[in-house]
Amino acid sequence: MAIPKYEEIMLPLLKYASDEKEHSKQEAVEAMRKVFSVSDEEFAVLLPSGRQGLFDNRIAWAKFYIKKAGLVESTRRGYFKITSNGLEALKKNPEKIDRDYLMQFPEFTAFIASVKKETQPVKSPSLTSETPEEVFESAYQDLNQELSRELLELLKKCSPHFFEKLVIEVLVAMGYGGTLKDAGQAIGRSGDEGIDGIIKEDRLGLDVIYVQAKRWQGTVGRPEIQKFAGALQGKRARKGIFITTGSYSSDAESFAGNIDSKIVLIDGEKLALLMIENSVGVSQVASYELKRIDADYFLEE
Repeated sequence: MAIPKYEEIMLPLLKYASDEKEHSKQEAVEAMRKVFSVSDEEFAVLLPSGRQGLFDNRIAWAKFYIKKAGLVESTRRGYFKITSNGLEALKKNPEKIDRDYLMQFPEFTAFIASVKKETQPVKSPSLTSETPEEVFESAYQDLNQELSRELLELLKKCSPHFFEKLVIEVLVAMGYGGTLKDAGQAIGRSGDEGIDGIIKEDRLGLDVIYVQAKRWQGTVGRPEIQKFAGALQGKRARKGIFITTGSYSSDAESFAGNIDSKIVLIDGEKLALLMIENSVGVSQVASYELKRIDADYFLEE
């Protein structure tokens, strides 16, 4: 069963609170898990940021919206209970509770009006089937994917010398090779379609990693990875990174995963994402902070 949308949760959540008792957020989450038969695997799914569970996020927003409609109320920190309006709503046995249903309540229409006023001309996340965090993070992911595609096209067109410099900068930004100067001296040997060389695993140089990078348009097959593995053995190296602007065949990936040497395969898409994550070849256009209420701040002695 797919993780339910927050709108699908609102009516079961209100019914859960119909006993007129106080309920904590965690109690509500566990109750809704049972209602929707959410498996451990589904419950472990996170938002793209990795900072909050998807199901937990949707429970929070379901409660938020029925609270804005005056159907439940906060009683104390982390707890809520149904209101008289919520009980009256349930007496009418609604088939579902969604944003259209909530528009009959003055409290909710006032809330939506205030959101629209503050967010124009941008479409209000409150009027979609996704939670605001999902809308925000989905847009963020879409922008990064498009940026990644553009970066990959540029990578395939750049010169071998520029590609060599770029790969070094990415590895150093990730914490390998010590300084950029050290990394450049360590690698520094160009081939027709990429670079080959050795780079420090960390700033202290406790271990080294053999690096091969190829600007390929197509797919890197098993023979290329076998050659690389042989080169590692010749250098008595235990670790290697193979970087390509193309992709890898399933045979190449299988071979790399079944040999004694540790070989990490980085394809064009992954390289572009690493550039974005480590701010290589990209610049920051804007920065947004998502903030929540600090409940501990409002605790009075």
